[in-house]
Amino acid sequence: MAWLRRVRRPLLVAAFTVLVALPLALTLLFRIVPPPVTPLMVIRLAEGYRLDKDWRPLERISPHLRRAVIAAEDAKFCSHWGFDWDAIDNAIERYEEGGKVLGASTISMQTAKNLFLWPGRLFIRKGLESYLTLYLEALWPKERILEVYLNVAELGPGIYGAQAASRRYFGKDAADLTAREAALLAAVLPDPLDRSPARPSAYVARRAALIDLRADQVRLGRDGACP
Repeated sequence: MAWLRRVRRPLLVAAFTVLVALPLALTLLFRIVPPPVTPLMVIRLAEGYRLDKDWRPLERISPHLRRAVIAAEDAKFCSHWGFDWDAIDNAIERYEEGGKVLGASTISMQTAKNLFLWPGRLFIRKGLESYLTLYLEALWPKERILEVYLNVAELGPGIYGAQAASRRYFGKDAADLTAREAALLAAVLPDPLDRSPARPSAYVARRAALIDLRADQVRLGRDGACP
């Protein structure tokens, strides 16, 4: 038991640092500083993909894309505190019926995952994602969550964020995206390695049309995100 007492304190300190202090410090830092890189970017580099990203503040990203992403990924983004409980309940029901757990991640949860974690569907990763989402919702305004998401989300092989994707696929700045182009970008988010907004499949085209319709119902506030 003596050796256990000797190692217990360092283990507790290490656990506190990894689970509490470091995420808190990074969350506070990234509230004002653009994240230089994300775990997914590093993983994709190791897999042989490029690293194409170009940070843009929210006001320099087309309102069409902001609305399209909210409509496609998280219709309740402006009203929840990080979790869409109705979507989570539906996902649990599908899982219990033998299906996959899909469609329950909010923009806040995806931002937490992109900033701090690796891709995958392990329950331990989902648990960490939920834990880190609480940090973002408590310490960031919705405007910042959306801004970071739109700058680090994977939108193609080695392509991250609205500006890089806009330049790559449409030859224009993110500020100049049309409603149709924004909907096409939003349509590839669930599977950006196999879907292309520049050469949309029939499925992507149909999904983009639906997103375009739903985006008309999304209202943005003066901060560029939520009313």
